[in-house]
Amino acid sequence: MTVDPAVLEELDRLRGRLHELSGSVLATTDGLVVAHDAHDIEPDSIAALAAAHLALARRFAHAVNHGDLRESVVECDRGYITSYTAGPNALLTLVTSGDANLAMVHLEARRCVRRLVRILRLENPRPRPEIPQQAGPPSPLARRTPMASLSTNARRRQAAG
Repeated sequence: MTVDPAVLEELDRLRGRLHELSGSVLATTDGLVVAHDAHDIEPDSIAALAAAHLALARRFAHAVNHGDLRESVVECDRGYITSYTAGPNALLTLVTSGDANLAMVHLEARRCVRRLVRILRLENPRPRPEIPQQAGPPSPLARRTPMASLSTNARRRQAAG
């Protein structure tokens, strides 16, 4: 897969602005790596775990009626793992050390996400395929009852006795 150099430049700039950043992974919501700047961590594992975490966090947000999920923070003994939605189909995950200024991480990550969304939109301007229209009015589905599956002879026998 060819990665847009602008995406890699953006991840590199993010590392320059956040010195506590151990790695960044841009992935699809399905868990596939789009691009990464991760040297000491496995980007494929981070992408897969972040996608699973995103799905769970989205369900959690909807369960409490808080709307769409934008970001998630996992605080660990030695650092933070933060994930940010980047449009409907992408996710940016950052791994930082424990001495990271979390407010600065959020500020820089949100800026980076806005730029990445613009880059990804320009890179993939795929029109959505149209759903073909049916000719004429749509017919309702046939309603099945338990008796409908019996043969005619079986129904007659059951009715007779």
